[in-house]
Amino acid sequence: MHEERAVVERIRVRYGETDAMGHAYYANYLYWFEQARGAWCRANGFTYRSLEQQGFKLPVVEVGARYRGEVKYDDEIAVKVWVSEMRRASIKFEYEITNESTGVQTTTGFTWHVVVGETMKAVTIPSFLREKIEPPVQ
Repeated sequence: MHEERAVVERIRVRYGETDAMGHAYYANYLYWFEQARGAWCRANGFTYRSLEQQGFKLPVVEVGARYRGEVKYDDEIAVKVWVSEMRRASIKFEYEITNESTGVQTTTGFTWHVVVGETMKAVTIPSFLREKIEPPVQ
């Protein structure tokens, strides 16, 4: 849907993000997804904080990841993120992680988010947010 509006966040893997075998611990990929998603939001004119100040939140309701290659301590990774689908009250972000130290795409993943209001119930994506997510009509 919007891969042409992808954002790439570069991250250097810290020692504490690895396991006893020296590989990046699998759960840390979710933190990297979150960091890249925050960069995508900023690049598209909003932040989680600005949404919360307007009474909305974007909790993750589903996540998936496929690990296909190695990421180790001190590797530099590029996390590419974009919105691939948007429904009435939900948004799907997709991710690709490339180990820039080796040039290999190591991981793909996704997160689904539901837009909720003050009562933590799903709400229709507000127009101001939809306008920031959808690409401009040409």
